[in-house]
Amino acid sequence: MFSMDLLTSNLLSPVVLAFVLGIIARLLRSDLEIPAAIQSYLSIFLLLAIGLKGGVALRKDSPDNLPLFILATLLLGMLTAISAYFIARAWLRDNRIDASAIAAHFGSVSAVTFIAAQQFSERTGQAADSVLVALVVAMEIPAILIGLGLAKGASGIQWHHVKEVITGKTALLLIGGMAIGVLSSDAGIAKVDAMYFQLFQGTLMLFMLDMGMIAAGQLRTVGKNAFSLAIFSTLLPLVHGLFGVWVGHLIGMNESTSAVFGTMAASASYIAAPASIRASLPEANVGRCITAALGFTFPFNLAIGIPVYFFVANQLFN
Repeated sequence: MFSMDLLTSNLLSPVVLAFVLGIIARLLRSDLEIPAAIQSYLSIFLLLAIGLKGGVALRKDSPDNLPLFILATLLLGMLTAISAYFIARAWLRDNRIDASAIAAHFGSVSAVTFIAAQQFSERTGQAADSVLVALVVAMEIPAILIGLGLAKGASGIQWHHVKEVITGKTALLLIGGMAIGVLSSDAGIAKVDAMYFQLFQGTLMLFMLDMGMIAAGQLRTVGKNAFSLAIFSTLLPLVHGLFGVWVGHLIGMNESTSAVFGTMAASASYIAAPASIRASLPEANVGRCITAALGFTFPFNLAIGIPVYFFVANQLFN
């Protein structure tokens, strides 16, 4: 059940406060730094843990309408990418290449935003379905390929582009972790419980501290078009998120699952998409995409978007 107490608890949760602390550290020009090797470890840990937790839950309770969920996710990922492209062309006045890069980022999924939404769903008392872990991958892959297709044309996408997306860190760790969770026994999972389950919250808090510092640093790079980029990076995800909640409700997801599904549609990638776009579209302004996704969209969803999507889902189901 959604309430003001739930909203307050979200804003004052250790994860969100760690993100704020990271921003403050950058604003104060603190010498606090998290080494690149630790940053890489944290992201690998979290992605593998998400996949593992989802796989364990999926082994115990797999939904009958999974094919419908996957189909809807694929279509939604394509739609959000295409809408981001045309709005970037019209509102931001981007050229074809830069608008395509924006499309790949805003059609794809932020795994950390997904985690935050899952955490919020647990605080409501109705945890979202584990199948969403698989849907994160299903939304991410077509969105990045759509972005590349808009830039290069359908004939310009080659097998190595598809391979780069499928074998990227995010997809590989989520799918691999989920497979491990599904195939392992309860006794086997119990042996890694202390590492991947009990330490998850603390590791996420440290990762969010780093994200806060990076987000604050990215905002310093915004030029004269900061206002236009901020409007684009908050209003478009809000529309995507509300539409995603409605789609989730339409295809039979429960309240919390619909809200997290909407959050997935509202999020923008700053890990998987930048890596793919840098490799395939080196002429694109990837730095601005990261600024939009991490500097504007991520904190917006964290503080405002996620509670809104859960509130709307609550209204749809009651």
